[in-house]
Amino acid sequence: MNKLSSTPTKNEFKSEPLRSPPQNIEAEQALLGAIMINNKAYDDVSDYLKKEHFSYSFYGKVFESASKLIEQGQNANPISLSTYLEKEPEIVEKKGFNLLTELANSTVTIINAKEYGRIIYDLYLRRELIDLGQVVVNNAFEADPDQTAVNQIEITEQRLFELSSNTDSINDLNNFDDAISSAIKIAEAAYKRDDSLAGTTTGLLDLDSKLGGLHSSDLIILAGRPSMGKTALATTVAYNASKYFQETNKEEDKGKKVAFFSLEMSEEQLATRLLAEKARINSHDIRTGRLNEDEFDKLILCTEKLRGLPLMIDDSPALTIAAIRTRCRRLARASRNNHHKGLGLIVIDYLQLLDPGKRNQNDNRVQEISAISRGLKALAKDLDVPVLALSQLSRAVEQREDKRPQLADLRESGSIEQDADVVMFVYRDEYYLEKKMPQESNFESSELFQQKLNKWQNDMDEVHNKAEVIVGKQRHGPVGKVLLHFQPEFTHFSNHSHQEMEKENF
Repeated sequence: MNKLSSTPTKNEFKSEPLRSPPQNIEAEQALLGAIMINNKAYDDVSDYLKKEHFSYSFYGKVFESASKLIEQGQNANPISLSTYLEKEPEIVEKKGFNLLTELANSTVTIINAKEYGRIIYDLYLRRELIDLGQVVVNNAFEADPDQTAVNQIEITEQRLFELSSNTDSINDLNNFDDAISSAIKIAEAAYKRDDSLAGTTTGLLDLDSKLGGLHSSDLIILAGRPSMGKTALATTVAYNASKYFQETNKEEDKGKKVAFFSLEMSEEQLATRLLAEKARINSHDIRTGRLNEDEFDKLILCTEKLRGLPLMIDDSPALTIAAIRTRCRRLARASRNNHHKGLGLIVIDYLQLLDPGKRNQNDNRVQEISAISRGLKALAKDLDVPVLALSQLSRAVEQREDKRPQLADLRESGSIEQDADVVMFVYRDEYYLEKKMPQESNFESSELFQQKLNKWQNDMDEVHNKAEVIVGKQRHGPVGKVLLHFQPEFTHFSNHSHQEMEKENF
């Protein structure tokens, strides 16, 4: 029996010829010649083409110089360009001026300038992909414990996303007719829906009425001070949306998933909170095991009803935007492969706990938060889903008599307000009023104390179990206040009612 050789011999390797990076010098020459013949040709490529996109560095410098001259209202021709580039080695050696003259004299038309620009840019992207591929291979061979394979995948996807994002500027302006067609499709979808919503439902009727649902590609910020119920409200919205995606008969929505990134609480804590809310059992009693037999049976029944919910939880700490994008794309791709519709909503709890990723040495916290908010808006547009991100508020709220939050209270960065399509604040007057309970020792007479106590009790009754969602900014519609019902012992938000609490179907 012949033994199989485990190591191939030298002759068994097939040598591949060395390949030069993709480039098209003729296209670069033709474009520069067209620009020098008629500077109007520059307008066809000025919105996306840069000097680094040229394979021959001197041509890139020529293009950069021509762009500066043209944008200053001057004429870019061989003479003016050679003066502008007089310190370049090619000009010093007299090769550059001759080359510029030859380019201008050899070009006979500017009609194809736009096509030349597209070719140059496409080949630049190909060279970048080759470089990225080499970096990926080299990094994969290195055994760096701080750079896991998953980290490398996320970094690679981020770089690919950056390359693909830059291609948006190549596209021509869209005809207004196309924009009208898209707008009427959205309006038609809302008109045909039973609930008249254009976006994903929050499951809270008054909030849906105010917002029209959570719209695709929107960044929605939900902010509040600690103990106001931000996470509870976000959990309620995530549950209601996933329940809708599970039960709806709308073909375009059925089977979509909700991705919940919990950077503060573990998935067990989040699941316990959701169980407590839906079973109407105090979450502290669940954690400490203080349940009677009926409550435990109720908890088990609730658990069975929650199974199969298209709600995906990721409790990894200090995630970057790139990591979230990678995981959401992976989830959307897996969903489509299983004949589902992909993602319907992304929830992030909370914004300030995200890792901004690449940092410059001089970056401060405000710049980091600005980068995170821009990244979240880009994520919403890229995946075409609503992104609901929770945010902390500054302590300035606590210094005011009226503690209702305002846009200026968004912590650490005004860019959150600028990047967001919707900014909402959750506020509970009961939380602050409870701390103002009169103490008898502070009053001279028991009668005065009783008066104050009665007034305090009446005020407490007025705000008991009431929460406000203050819509401070909305690109698509009105701002204002929405009243919700809140049960702190179950961390449960629901539609407000002036009668007893609305009975909800579970």
